Amino acid sequence: MFRSINNYFNKKKLKDEKYSYLFDKPHKDEYVCFDCETTGLDPKNDDIISIGAVIIKNNVVISSKKFVKFIKPKTKLQIDAIKIHHIRECDLEEAEEINDVIEEFLEFIGNRTLVGYFLEFDVAMINKYLKPKLGIKLPNKVLEVSAIYYDWKIEKIPQANIDLRFDTIMNEMEIPVMGKHDAYNDALMTALIFIKLKNFPKVKIN
Repeated sequence: MFRSINNYFNKKKLKDEKYSYLFDKPHKDEYVCFDCETTGLDPKNDDIISIGAVIIKNNVVISSKKFVKFIKPKTKLQIDAIKIHHIRECDLEEAEEINDVIEEFLEFIGNRTLVGYFLEFDVAMINKYLKPKLGIKLPNKVLEVSAIYYDWKIEKIPQANIDLRFDTIMNEMEIPVMGKHDAYNDALMTALIFIKLKNFPKVKIN
């Protein structure tokens, strides 16, 4: 209910009707799992340097459709961030402009439900560019994998101290590590976690 009301007012701020499809009812059993790499951890002051995304349909990652983009940042890469994603400024010399990438990203996700690991940060980063461009925030429904995992785990072991670190969830779900830590591989691994959780008997995806 709250999301419907919020999107009603959100849509009124849309500057370009071409993107009104973002407010349509989501595809049934279709999701987009995405991840961003950034210059730092502050959505207000840092920039996106990479977006990776995959489409999930009928419990399958559609391998023929993926979204992998590198973006030129306006802010300097933080050392702590480089240690995580290993992307340097010299690696972004041929990267694209954020406004172009945002348009392509919106076309890729459509009105699908968005899935991710600590997705609130990634959505905030997208909204940082989307709001000035189109006047809106992402209207898509979002599903947080760590929250789904927590609910599943706490049902099995009430009052337990649940470890929500990505590697811990990966091990628990028996998902293999796929390549280096980057936006695309993180999105892919998160998608596999989501598919596995989604199909557990007692897990409900609202």
